[in-house]
Amino acid sequence: MAQFAPDALQQRGTPSSGLTSAEAEARLRQEGYNELPRERRRNIFAIAFAVLREPMLLLLVAAGIVYLFLGDLQEAIVLLASIIVVISITLYQEHKTERALDALRDLSSPRALVIRDGQLQRIAGREVARGDLIRLAEGDRVPADAVLRECTSLAVDESLLTGESVPVRKLSQTSAGAPEGLESVRPGGDDQPVVYSSTLVVGGQGTAEVFATGLRTEIGRIGKALVTVRPEETPLQREVKRLVGLLAVAAFSLCAVVILIYALLRHDWIEGILSGITLAMALIPEEFPVVLAVFLALGAWRIAQRHVLTRRMPAIEALGAATVLCVDKTGTLTLNRMAVSAFFAQGALYDVAIDPERPLPEAPLETLRYAILASQAEPFDPMERALLTHGERAFSEPVTGSWTFEKEYPLTPDLLAVTRVGRSEQSGAYIVASKGAPEAIAHLCHFDETQRSELHEQVSVMAREGLRVLGVARATSAGEDLPDDPRAFDFQFVGLLGLADPIRPAVPEAIQECYTAGIRVVMITGDYPETARAIARQIGIHQPDIAITGMELDVMTDADIRERVKETSIFARVVPAQKLRLVQALKADGEVVAMTGDGVNDAPALKAADIGIAMGSRGTDVAREAASLVLLDDDFTSIVHAVRLGRRVFANLRDAIAYLLAVHVPIAGMSLLPVLFGWPLALLPVHIVFLEFIIDPACSVVFEAESEAEDIMRHPPRNPNAPGLNWRLILISVAQGVSVLAIVFTIFAIDLNVYHNPAEARALAFTTLVVANLALIFANRSWTRTIFATLRMPNPTLWWMVGGAVTVLALALFVPFLRTLFQFAPLHVQDLLLTVAAGVASILWFEVLKFVRRLRSSRQPLAA
Repeated sequence: MAQFAPDALQQRGTPSSGLTSAEAEARLRQEGYNELPRERRRNIFAIAFAVLREPMLLLLVAAGIVYLFLGDLQEAIVLLASIIVVISITLYQEHKTERALDALRDLSSPRALVIRDGQLQRIAGREVARGDLIRLAEGDRVPADAVLRECTSLAVDESLLTGESVPVRKLSQTSAGAPEGLESVRPGGDDQPVVYSSTLVVGGQGTAEVFATGLRTEIGRIGKALVTVRPEETPLQREVKRLVGLLAVAAFSLCAVVILIYALLRHDWIEGILSGITLAMALIPEEFPVVLAVFLALGAWRIAQRHVLTRRMPAIEALGAATVLCVDKTGTLTLNRMAVSAFFAQGALYDVAIDPERPLPEAPLETLRYAILASQAEPFDPMERALLTHGERAFSEPVTGSWTFEKEYPLTPDLLAVTRVGRSEQSGAYIVASKGAPEAIAHLCHFDETQRSELHEQVSVMAREGLRVLGVARATSAGEDLPDDPRAFDFQFVGLLGLADPIRPAVPEAIQECYTAGIRVVMITGDYPETARAIARQIGIHQPDIAITGMELDVMTDADIRERVKETSIFARVVPAQKLRLVQALKADGEVVAMTGDGVNDAPALKAADIGIAMGSRGTDVAREAASLVLLDDDFTSIVHAVRLGRRVFANLRDAIAYLLAVHVPIAGMSLLPVLFGWPLALLPVHIVFLEFIIDPACSVVFEAESEAEDIMRHPPRNPNAPGLNWRLILISVAQGVSVLAIVFTIFAIDLNVYHNPAEARALAFTTLVVANLALIFANRSWTRTIFATLRMPNPTLWWMVGGAVTVLALALFVPFLRTLFQFAPLHVQDLLLTVAAGVASILWFEVLKFVRRLRSSRQPLAA
């Protein structure tokens, strides 16, 4: 926790007077406001400048300037307009910035009731200063970390920091007997004298003195962790960036060579610059990041149909490689609300979790009745709310209908039970009800050693099932005066209540699907080990009896943790920093980590994980903003659907990249070879733009729309260390491109040397290239099934793309204005038939290869 400075209190005068306004203002000037700093944001001009530094855009700008210099306004407008389109798309994507610290800032600045100048004042939470005295009551959000000076029955929900859904008891520093420094105090423990910023008071009241504000609070430490943890690129992103970088260097080198050739041999600098720019545009694979963005964007749209919001696109690609799913228990595996699960009364155990609507026998009904009488009439505490909810189903009339409240004996350190006294309207006698820790109820009922042992055994049985156990006792009193101590009543034991945070109904099946898909499930929770083990057994996590606690993690080195996470699936009583260490240990061991969570305490681990998954309905803003994915319906099964779609995205993306590698070979070859032979240019910048902004992006959409294989979730995750772009993929793709280049260049060379008409040769070569481009798309839809087999696979987007590409090509060939812009000559019907036949022939060898390989694989079992 944040370090508590003893001198912060010793500098103060009389605590009851609080700070003066002058003292508070001085401390705020010196230490800053009680809030978390915002991250610096890039403005729209900085983003636009970063986009304009991309090599492809620089080339388009250069080509546009050259055409303007030559007076070719049409070519310049086409090229410069394409720049505006790219910048607009990128600005839209880049302008989505992180808001995790904004959410923390809002959450950590509630209104606060403080004592200033000896008077109670309501001020903004950001204006709370160190040394302020704050008043807390049921329903208040704690504005800063503070030590309790006095309190009465104070209970605080610290689930934002600990993940534990059960509130913790608080005592004043004097009653707790804590040392002045409080360095050993941590969130989540009962009977501690410290309250923490942004936690919620669910019962009682108190006065506390602030010792930490802003970044110095416990929640502030989480904010600092969010600043230091940065999301990493996915392996495929790194591979694509490396490949694009290598090709960019080659492109600019060849660009310079072509310009020099033109300048030295032909003495034509302008033509040389255009030729060099065209070659560089042909070689630079700018479509790769574009296709990656399109796939991830459409993948996000598809995942959204499964009620999963994507906040960071790269997480979609990473989903397909996820090997470990770190699960937060409270609110993720469970519903994050307490419910009555079992009763023990008159020697029998009653399990009501199976059928909560089933009528209860009289013995558990009596236990429930007195437990409700010992609770607040309008409870804020989640356990008391669970009792009242169950009572509304079990009783036809309110339990307190004929009972008038008279007095309450609050929970104390030496008696962990709450006792409430009311007068019966029928008899006029006092009816006393008490509930609390089983050992406290045993003390009130004066149990002997045998009874205590039997009670302890039964409590252990219920605790092993993950239940929070309360004892219930009753008494009556005919006297007029009520005693000062509840021990004076003659209590009788009524029974035990077991409350649980129920698991989500669909979780066990989803967990098993994860195991089937080769994804290991690890529970990381702030709850007790026994509770964690019980939940693990219910949902089917492997090795549920092996658990490591946060205290054990504290004494482990990072190397020790890396070894233990290999064989341990349950980590209990874990604090935020330890969750982050576990995620980092798994990643250091080569795992691709997906982390689920819903609380503030999960935010650093969510951000550090390869895929952070937050709960949408019950999750905090901080968790949602720190995560990569958000489950909008909090349905755990949505994670399985997201993983399936992530694997589909990666498989289709790899096919699309193979196609793009193949199609770049003939484009680059047709830009370079005519220069080397001293012939007129076959491709101009406008032709490259045509291929990039019409066919290639459309093809990426086509490949993205391909459906996944039926057994995609019956295979283990792909090896995260294996390259997504392996040599086999690259070699086959290059071979496809070389075969297309050979056909297209042959047509261009023959027509140019026979008819000596550069415009006609250019039109023939370009049309053949477009047809071959479409043929490559059909061929690369599957590397195992032939084109005829894939035609039976529905993909409406494919035919829309083919129709669009053919239409635009026809306009370029037959509309005079566009034909002039593309520098084409008119083509005849026989010319078009020749280009179609040549384009299809360029990929026939690959279809034969697929047929032979499929034939061999089908015969292999027979040979065996």
